[in-house]
Amino acid sequence: MPGNGLWRTKSIEQSIADTDEPDTKLRKDLTAWDLTVFGVAVVIGAGIFTLTASTAGNIAGPSVSLSFVLAAIACALAALCYAEFASTVPVAGSAYTFSYATFGEFAAWIIGWDLVLEFAVGSAAVAKGWSAYLQTTLGLLGLDVKTEVGDGFKFDWGAVLLVAVITTLLIVGTKLSSRVSAVITAIKVAVVLLVIVLGISYIKAENYRPFIPPAAEGGPAAHTGIEQSLFSLITGYSGSTYGVLGMLAAASIVFFAFIGFDVVATTAEETKNPQKAVPRGILGSLAIVTVLYVAVTLVITGMVPYKKLATQPDGTRATLASAFADNGVDWAATVISVGALAGLTTVVMVLMLGQSRVLFAMSRDGLLPRGLAKTGSHGTPTRITIIIGVLVAVAAGFFPAGKLEEMVNVGTLFAFILVSAGVMVLRKTRPDLSRGFRVPLVPLVPILAIVACLWLMLNLTALTWVRFLIWMAVGVVVYFAYSRRNSVLAKTGQSDVRSEPVVKHGEEPGI
Repeated sequence: MPGNGLWRTKSIEQSIADTDEPDTKLRKDLTAWDLTVFGVAVVIGAGIFTLTASTAGNIAGPSVSLSFVLAAIACALAALCYAEFASTVPVAGSAYTFSYATFGEFAAWIIGWDLVLEFAVGSAAVAKGWSAYLQTTLGLLGLDVKTEVGDGFKFDWGAVLLVAVITTLLIVGTKLSSRVSAVITAIKVAVVLLVIVLGISYIKAENYRPFIPPAAEGGPAAHTGIEQSLFSLITGYSGSTYGVLGMLAAASIVFFAFIGFDVVATTAEETKNPQKAVPRGILGSLAIVTVLYVAVTLVITGMVPYKKLATQPDGTRATLASAFADNGVDWAATVISVGALAGLTTVVMVLMLGQSRVLFAMSRDGLLPRGLAKTGSHGTPTRITIIIGVLVAVAAGFFPAGKLEEMVNVGTLFAFILVSAGVMVLRKTRPDLSRGFRVPLVPLVPILAIVACLWLMLNLTALTWVRFLIWMAVGVVVYFAYSRRNSVLAKTGQSDVRSEPVVKHGEEPGI
């Protein structure tokens, strides 16, 4: 590729060599177990405590368990592609770094800017959810404390407190973050297992009939105008609640409960043996959460008739606690609230970790100020972590999450598509590279991943697409105003320079 221009690429060897720069070197502390914990920590969050019940009641009925299976298959296809890339290019930045090596600098910037949106908005939104659960939990303990204070201009001190604590943990080091995450993840997994084991005794077989309810036009899932899905807007088909199409539509919604496993790939540079540990972390965490999600949906829809789980006219959404309350097990609401509190804590932690590593990689490449990539005494990007902590705290403390969190999903799917396509490109352009993990059945698996992600993207609302395109337009302006001329490749001309011999990833330095 030309050294000057939008499509200049950064060679794999150069990306790996950059990881040994003293001022921007990350400490390699993580194992496959740490990565699996990170994956489970970020994926098991609000989704399993709220999304399962409400989606069953509003859209899919008992067949929501199949929706989770379909969403998991789409994620698994993309996960295989992430695993190959992360084992081949064990460098911070995830999809950003992968795109730089395959599609060029401009595409890398776009996906990096996209990931900034995914992680930042996601962190702020989940932090606000954590604050709400904190208030609920304190209420269950007899303490009438409001986590959001003020009239008109409100301040969410609970969300800000959480972000401050997590920022400190991430500065101290990812190994400590992993240990804290492991403890909290163990708590919430224990709560989920309790829900499954306890709920089994309340299952009634008749609640599964019909497993795929007859389609009903309109209903809770119906929207019009720009609020409807892009697919509906293009085709003019309004969709339906329940039925086979309802089950497929639900897959697009519950996919969001899996978002986060890709964060594991952002920590590849801090992993002791990334060629083996990263694929195991990604695929292992995805397998664990899929089993838990499907088990929970089968239990909840078996405990309560699915129509009782539909959103109420006043906007009240059903949760796991709703199903237990309907069966007279009120004490379970307290346990579930504690589990949700623990769950959301680790989600925010891992999202902020992913955010810092993407910005770290972009800064090291000069697309953002290079000084931000400097690592501190703990071997972590201190400056970037503090900046992210402040921005997320401001967003979570003063702004309502609203529909902006939907933008997280379109950004994630966009990243999945680029990574899946990138695997095919790199197989053609660099067949000589050492790959710790190889996607089977290329190009079939990457193509299926792309098709699955495109289908899910079409089921997002047109309004989400409009907001996403506006954010991307701002990113294009920033690139041409600053990043293009300050890029390290622009200044050095080291585009697609290959070192000889090809780097062996099992050797130090470089991993």
